[in-house]
Amino acid sequence: MLLATMALANQTAEAASEKAHSHTDVSHQSNDIAHGYFEDSQIKARTLSDWQGDWQSLYPHLLDETLDPVLAHKAEHGEKSLEEYRAYYQAGYKTDVERIVIDGDSLTFYREGKPAKAHYAPDGHEVLTYKKGNRGVRYIFKKTAGDDAAPMFIQFSDHGIAPAKAGHYHLYSGSDRAGLLEELTNWPTYYPSSLTASEIVEEMLAH
Repeated sequence: MLLATMALANQTAEAASEKAHSHTDVSHQSNDIAHGYFEDSQIKARTLSDWQGDWQSLYPHLLDETLDPVLAHKAEHGEKSLEEYRAYYQAGYKTDVERIVIDGDSLTFYREGKPAKAHYAPDGHEVLTYKKGNRGVRYIFKKTAGDDAAPMFIQFSDHGIAPAKAGHYHLYSGSDRAGLLEELTNWPTYYPSSLTASEIVEEMLAH
């Protein structure tokens, strides 16, 4: 009886260890993907449903210094000074689109409160390889109808490579599909409009 109990206990411990190891493997894999290390076979098509919602630009929060705690944290642990990070993100976040609402296949872009709306259809994805050796995937959508002020192409990058609800994203937009793929210094970034400025700072510090 004692031997049977010990055997059962060992099996339970092994199962728990295997489950924890499996969870750790998944976490490491997700972390690797987020940092741009993945196999082509892992890339899956995505739809606009991954980015549904009401989104706010980070650019105003950078300009009013709300994001300074994030820049200070990066300066403390990174290779640039706070002011160098500020300049880097000013170039990266710069945009005149302060808000985007994504509903079904439509996107409404707000510039100074004025909306421009258009409908978009999937136009594939492209894999980019960066200087560091890591990679990224741009999910591309093409305008099918709508206001002239809305861009012809939009390209999402959110560090994901398969269907999943985005917590934030970088959006490249314009009339030149191929040209947008070469844009690596300006990546307007959007977080849910429901978040306050302090909540955005908390989110960014957590990552």
